[in-house]
Amino acid sequence: MGLWSFLEGVLLIANALAILNEDRFLNPRGWSFADARGMHGANTFKGQMIGLIYAAQYMRFPLILLDGITILVKFVTF
Repeated sequence: MGLWSFLEGVLLIANALAILNEDRFLNPRGWSFADARGMHGANTFKGQMIGLIYAAQYMRFPLILLDGITILVKFVTF
């Protein structure tokens, strides 16, 4: 496993976090942003994970650009 494979894996995980829908998936499981700011606070593991999910959702446009660059690199190298 090289650095490129590791970076592709990180990109896949970021894409998976970015597509999670708050209304359909996160709210029914108690993982909404309001729950993180509530009585648990942002210092817990759950609060940190919710913050990571929302950060990935906020960075959708850069993720799309990185996906495009990754696809182009794959086409050129193979």
